[in-house]
Amino acid sequence: MKVVKALDEQNVEQEHTEQEQVTDKKTGYVHIKKFHFILILFFLVLLSTGITTFALSFGEEKVITVGTERSEFDKLYAAYDTLKSGYFEELDQKKLINGAIDGMVKALDDPYTDYMSVEEAENFHSSINSSFQGIGAEIQEKDGHITIVSPIKGSPAEKAGLKPNDIITSVDGKSLQGMTSSEAVTIIRGKKGTKVELTIQRPGTDAPVKVPIIRDDIPIETVYGEMVGDGIAKVQVTSFSTNTSKDLAAKLNELQKEGMKGLVLDLRQNPGGLLDEAISISSMFVPKGKLILKVEDRNGKTQEYPSQNDGNSDFPLVVLIDKGSASASEILAAAVSESAGVKLVGETSFGKGTVQTAKDFPDKSNIKFTTAKWLTPNGNWIHKKGIKPDIEVPLPEYASLPIINPDKELKLSSSSTEVESAQKMLKAIGFDPGREDGFFDEKTQAAVSSFQAANNLPADGVLKGDSTIKLMEKLREMIETNDTQLQKAVEVLKEEMK
Repeated sequence: MKVVKALDEQNVEQEHTEQEQVTDKKTGYVHIKKFHFILILFFLVLLSTGITTFALSFGEEKVITVGTERSEFDKLYAAYDTLKSGYFEELDQKKLINGAIDGMVKALDDPYTDYMSVEEAENFHSSINSSFQGIGAEIQEKDGHITIVSPIKGSPAEKAGLKPNDIITSVDGKSLQGMTSSEAVTIIRGKKGTKVELTIQRPGTDAPVKVPIIRDDIPIETVYGEMVGDGIAKVQVTSFSTNTSKDLAAKLNELQKEGMKGLVLDLRQNPGGLLDEAISISSMFVPKGKLILKVEDRNGKTQEYPSQNDGNSDFPLVVLIDKGSASASEILAAAVSESAGVKLVGETSFGKGTVQTAKDFPDKSNIKFTTAKWLTPNGNWIHKKGIKPDIEVPLPEYASLPIINPDKELKLSSSSTEVESAQKMLKAIGFDPGREDGFFDEKTQAAVSSFQAANNLPADGVLKGDSTIKLMEKLREMIETNDTQLQKAVEVLKEEMK
């Protein structure tokens, strides 16, 4: 290695110099009288003893100040010394230092700035670069709560019915109040096949619901595409990871061979990811030289990022967004909208307009912090506001129904908000319970029995376990079949393809 070699060469040169000095001394003559020599030797020993004694007596205090020369940390050092010398139990120095860093980060009151332990940092890196095991949901700390930004497509979280803006109040009975998103991720993740129970509070509902989820492998497959008829392809990008732009290009080439003449790009429930990937993908659709975004630092200095590729603005394209579209997906949506005139369909996006970077420490812990804010090509800052689509289209009302806990038994004479959700789900998929007020009567029981028989389940008229899971699964299929936002996007695209 060059560094080692340079150090070795330096040591060799130093040895040569020392040898040359010794040689010179051998050739010269130094005359010191014996008495004077003894006095000098005694003085050196005395001086050495004095320095050693001083260091032993005052060295502990000097360790704190030597090399710092930063008065703003005096209070921190004083607090550390006070605890170290006076606390009634022996302290874990590493734990105190990590706590101090974590405290500084929390004082910023920025949900996107986090100090991560070694384990948390490993989770952070794996969520971007490879597959991992867990429930498959992007979360963030928002207003003191751990909130779901978006579940990953096909994940246990999506199958359990979790949705953007759901609040996770506890995990296996342990409250998440006051935790950072990184701390919460460490608790929620776990080995494939293990069970975790989340307590979910959905905005607009009265009572929290316990949701048991079986953890599984969460592959970072981020691009899904298919032809939906009439030369139109739908491609969903679920996040922006290391290979997303490469995978999207391959998928588009594949669909073109299948006859694609127009594209619906689906960014719904896409929580974002890597900035470089957002720029690369935006460049596929934005004409070369036109702006993709601007990044503004704390001094107001702005850096512009133009499209680097031959983006084809004439390519018929419509983009789908919703309240789960955040960060990098908002960069892409804003870029194609403002710099390529592409229509946006769906709901107002999440609203994350800041840029983060991550720094690893030597012990493999990590700090992720906000470095700048990003602006749309027209200079708009969408933070906490989101991007409003050109054509606003809601999903059917049943798409936002509260989750039902499969472990809870809903039967004749039951009365609860979960019974009300079950009744609305049954009606949506074609099994009319006769009422939707939350009271489980004979008609509701008959509807449950009919549903169970149609799905090869024991027709006992009781909603629990496999019956509840199957009901929510069928509702999800219904939402996909009756996707009003996709239907509108296809309609708009057909107009542009004429």
